[in-house]
Amino acid sequence: MKKTLIALALVTAGLSAAHAQTVVKIGHAGPLTGPIAHIGKDGENGVRLAIEDANTKGTTIGGQKVKFELVSEDDQADPRTATTVAQRLTDAGVKGVVGHVTSGASIPASRIYEQAGVPVITPSSTSPKLTQQGYKVTFRVIANDLQQGAAMAKYANKLGAKKIAIIDDRTAYGQGLADAFAESLKKEGLQVVGREFTTDKATDFTAILTKLKAKQPDAVFFGGMDAQSAPMLRQMRQLGIAAKFLGGDGTCTGEMIKLAGDAISGDTYCTQAGIPMDKMPGGGAFNKRFKEVYKGDVQLYAPYNYDAAMALIEAMKAAGSVEPAKYLPALQKLNMQGVTGKIAFDKNGDILDAGVTLYRFQGGKWEALN
Repeated sequence: MKKTLIALALVTAGLSAAHAQTVVKIGHAGPLTGPIAHIGKDGENGVRLAIEDANTKGTTIGGQKVKFELVSEDDQADPRTATTVAQRLTDAGVKGVVGHVTSGASIPASRIYEQAGVPVITPSSTSPKLTQQGYKVTFRVIANDLQQGAAMAKYANKLGAKKIAIIDDRTAYGQGLADAFAESLKKEGLQVVGREFTTDKATDFTAILTKLKAKQPDAVFFGGMDAQSAPMLRQMRQLGIAAKFLGGDGTCTGEMIKLAGDAISGDTYCTQAGIPMDKMPGGGAFNKRFKEVYKGDVQLYAPYNYDAAMALIEAMKAAGSVEPAKYLPALQKLNMQGVTGKIAFDKNGDILDAGVTLYRFQGGKWEALN
C-alpha cells in the first residue's frame, strides 16, 4: 500500500511538472488617469489582447510552457511619475515593458529600464531624443517627430500656407514635434510668424492666440495632445482666426473631434505616425476584434501596443528564454510581420520603414490624404 501511494505521488508530481506553467510578467506603462487617459487605456487594451492571444496559443519558450501576465501602471503622462512607475515595474520582475505613451514620460523612464536591463518598446513616443541616448534596451514601433514634421511642412506648402504660427505644450513630445516642424518649414521656404508655448494642463489659450492673430497666419500648428488641441481650436474660431489648424498624432484622435465640436472643419489637418487602420496588414481583423472585446473604437495606438507586446514575446521565443539579457539580441535582430506592418529595428532601436499619414477632417471623421 505504501509503495502504491509513493508511486501515485510520483506520477502526480510528474503530471504536475508536465502541466506546470512559468508565469512571465509583461509590463505596460501609460496614462490611465487624467486628460489623455483614453489613449493610455486604449494602449493597455492592445497589450492585453496580445497577451490573451499568446496565452490562448499555449506559448512554449525553451521547452517550458509559459503564461503571460499583464502588469499595468499609471504614469499619468508625468515625467517624475514615469520614473517611479518604471522602478516599480522592474522591481516587480517584469521581463519586458510596453510603454510609455508620451516622450516626456519615456525619456526619463528609459534610464531606469537601461539600468535594470529590461527591454522597453514604446508604441507612441516620437521624440528623436529617446533613441539617441545610446541605450541598448529602448525600442520604438512608430515613426519619429522628424518624419512627421517633414510630412506636415511639405503639405503646408502644398496648401499655400506661407505664414505659419507655431504653439507647443513644452513637453518632450510637443516641443520636439514643433521643433521638427519648424526646421522642416525652413527647408520648404515657409515663414514662421510666431512661436508660442503653453502647458499640457492648460485650457485657456486666449492670450497667446490674440497675440498670434495680429500676425495674420495662414496656418496655426500645435505640438501637443487632443486635450489642448480641441479647446485651442474652439478659441481660435471664437477669436475670428480663420487660419488652418495643423497638428501631429496627438491631434489625430476621435476624442479631438468630440471635444472640438462645431469648431472642427475641413481646415483641420494632422499627421499620424504609421498608416491608417484599413491599410495595415492586420488592421481590419484587429479593429473588428478590438470592437467586439472592448465595445468601442480604437483611439490611436492600440495596434502598435499589440505589436510591441508581440515583439517582446517573439524575441523570447526566438531566444528560447524569457530572461532579458538572453532575448535582447533576438529583439535587436527581430523581423516579424505585425498588425501594423513589418517590425524590425535599426541600430538605435527605431523602427525600419516607418510610415507617416496625413489626415484631414471631413465628413465627421479623419480622412487619410495619402
